[in-house]
Amino acid sequence: MANILVVDDDRNIRRMLATALEGAGYVVTEAAGAAQALARLGAAPAIDLVVTDVRMENMDGMRLLEQIKQTRPALPVIIMTAYGSIPAAVEAMRLGAYDYLPKPFSAQQIRQTVARALEIVSLKQENRALKSRLERMAGIDRFLASSPQTAALLEVAAKAAASDATVLLTGESGTGKSLLARHIHQLSPRRSGPFVSVACTTLSEHLLESELFGHVRGAFTGAIKDKPGRLEAAEGGTVFLDEIGDLSLALQAKLLRFLQDKTFERVGGSETLHIDARIIAATNQDLEQLVREKRLREDLYYRINVIELRLPPLRARPAEIPVLAASFVEAAAATHGKKALEMTPEALAALTAYSWPGNIRELRNVIERAVVLSRGEKITVNDLPDRILAHPQAAGPRNLTLEQMERRHIEFVLEQAMTLEEAAEMLGINVATLWRKRRRYGLE
Repeated sequence: MANILVVDDDRNIRRMLATALEGAGYVVTEAAGAAQALARLGAAPAIDLVVTDVRMENMDGMRLLEQIKQTRPALPVIIMTAYGSIPAAVEAMRLGAYDYLPKPFSAQQIRQTVARALEIVSLKQENRALKSRLERMAGIDRFLASSPQTAALLEVAAKAAASDATVLLTGESGTGKSLLARHIHQLSPRRSGPFVSVACTTLSEHLLESELFGHVRGAFTGAIKDKPGRLEAAEGGTVFLDEIGDLSLALQAKLLRFLQDKTFERVGGSETLHIDARIIAATNQDLEQLVREKRLREDLYYRINVIELRLPPLRARPAEIPVLAASFVEAAAATHGKKALEMTPEALAALTAYSWPGNIRELRNVIERAVVLSRGEKITVNDLPDRILAHPQAAGPRNLTLEQMERRHIEFVLEQAMTLEEAAEMLGINVATLWRKRRRYGLE
């Protein structure tokens, strides 16, 4: 049960509170004053809640509350006093008290107040844990597992993040460019600023200009008031321009000016605005080809291509498929309220053999489908789409023994890996085990 620290210079009050709270199953620690309370907190960090009187000698309850919030801001504090007043209650809440309890109060009242406070704290802790878990599940490790190829990419990304240079992310759709952009932002000195994403393909040229640069009242029909754009919203942070190759030439000119001197005007406005925001751009197109076709300004291309990071397609890094699949299974199971699931070797082999034209986005969707359709504790090949099983390397898993499937999978991984060590890592076994299996299956 929770450990409650009761602070009051009246011994009778302390004992009354201790009896009431211990009767409800709580562990109670007593302190005869603020100084002793702070000492108790230092010696027993496991204390979950403080109940303190206001009128005490040397240091009153309000000052104790301030001291606690400086060192333990999440620790709930309940203030009690016989000198209750609305101004005092407001001041206590302003300083961070959970509740204000005027004397006299019953044992039932203090129990209820303590129970509510602890429940709120528990919910906040669960919320923080869930948020942290979701952030991890949505973070860089969700689409870039550890492999020599992507480790080198992440190393360059970390170096780029430390600077303020414009970064260009290239690669096929679904390879995780937006997540890598957010990862760079989180590693950068701008991490405390906003991360603003703009999809350059979803809006018309006119609407995209307004969305990016903002507009003033009367700039066009429906512009009934001034509206700041995404660049202004990203002050001190990062703007992620997804699919920058689809910008019109007119918008390219305005963006080029912003990249050069950080200034622009809102649509229909004459005031020049200066905004401090970093640009990270992404595209799945060949920008050099767009430059040759006069669809992309050459000067803009060189402005955005200060540091280029090319994300490889998923088929080029099969070692990461098992890791990604496992993490997506965990995420999908949590989303759909299912227990933890495992993938059979046959299903994992089929996933590894598939070419993944939709890259990580396709893998995530396939895994979610499999989790939803699965009726047992394991995801089998029967839970995978037909297109996965139609792949030559994945064909016929239902007609093979487990030993035959293992041989086929090891053979496939050996063909993909550059070294025996990399193959062992892809298979999740050590090199000695792989060496024995190669010899057993005649794959030497």
